[in-house]
Amino acid sequence: MNSTSGATRHLDGFEATVKDFWASRPRRPAQGRKVAGVAAGVGLRYGIDPIVIRVALVALTFFGGVGPAVYLLGWLFLPAADDEVSAFEGLLGHGASGTSKGLTLLLCAACFPAFGLAFGGTWLDGGGIVGLALVVTALYLMHRGRGHLNRPASRTAGATAPQSGTRVDTATADWDALGANPLGWHLADASTPVPAPPPEEPERPAREHSSRRRCVSRVTLVTLALAVITAGVTATLLGPVWGVSEVAAATLAVLAGGLLVGAFTGGARGLIWFALPTALVAALTSALPPGGYPGGLGEIRDTPQHAHQLDTYELTAGSIDVDLTELPDTGSPISVEARVGTGDITFTVPRDADVTYDCKARTGTATCLDKSQSGMTGVNVTNSGDNNSGAGDTGTDEGGQRFHLRLDAGIGNVEVRRDG
Repeated sequence: MNSTSGATRHLDGFEATVKDFWASRPRRPAQGRKVAGVAAGVGLRYGIDPIVIRVALVALTFFGGVGPAVYLLGWLFLPAADDEVSAFEGLLGHGASGTSKGLTLLLCAACFPAFGLAFGGTWLDGGGIVGLALVVTALYLMHRGRGHLNRPASRTAGATAPQSGTRVDTATADWDALGANPLGWHLADASTPVPAPPPEEPERPAREHSSRRRCVSRVTLVTLALAVITAGVTATLLGPVWGVSEVAAATLAVLAGGLLVGAFTGGARGLIWFALPTALVAALTSALPPGGYPGGLGEIRDTPQHAHQLDTYELTAGSIDVDLTELPDTGSPISVEARVGTGDITFTVPRDADVTYDCKARTGTATCLDKSQSGMTGVNVTNSGDNNSGAGDTGTDEGGQRFHLRLDAGIGNVEVRRDG
């Protein structure tokens, strides 16, 4: 049977499905690729619009961080359309691959930071594992349901026919000019009329193509109109409750619906250029509070010497560095707040001070005395009890000042450290 046949192949069990997937895995086409052709190859192999695969990879990049790692694995283990084996197999000497060994080694090296991004704790806990599990499950289900479609021809199967220009020995007794058993020849009788060939299928009228193009543009225009309406309505009616991230997420949901419809109708590819920046805005602004961060741009460095000099430190973007070591002890707790949208917050407290804190780095690292939290978790690092590491007591000595710090950084780092 021809390897490109569309006949359904029965697969029994998980092992048979995995083996058949590897034997007929997608090939990266030379045409229609954006980078290496991984998404285009998977889409063409299983009869799915490649734009759906690209959107899924982008989503896995923002939510889970496993998208770059999956793409690199596809680049390494999916052969190109005209290659015998994949780039990684070519590196091991198992066949010819058009990818150079230098590029293959570079791709292998890039896998380490890519998987570190997904599993190194910089994303939601378990997000990389969940994302990778979703990819494996999706490939398995696609191959079970659509593995019979567009099966690629094997590039490693050797041909039995002699190459052009090769001499054939016709003197041997087993030479057969027809390459078949003579007893099995079925020659037509000359008196038997030869049936006429079937009529050729008429070409599709040009108007059908134009109708399809109109359908594609209609899906795109309707989706864009709905996305604009959704953004306007949510921003107007839900503005006091929702932030920019919620409005962007609602708009992205409409665009994703249009892309899904376009995947089955063969159109709406242009929506990807609207969905990508919208997804980027939703991901970046998800770390911001609804009211945002006022205060403008710049840098704040302060060493207050009296309690009345303390203020709420706020910046939209920049850095805040406050030294509290020169404040006299007032006998009562001193509360200080600081917020920055993009940048770092650093507070220095006396060595023998009792400090309670509520630190949050929505995207970054919060290191407050003996506690730390990193990633895109948005989890507060708090300590509501005594934290006196200088005198070793419970904060009842006369020299121990009491501070309560509330620090919030949208994209950046928060640090509370002791003097000396």
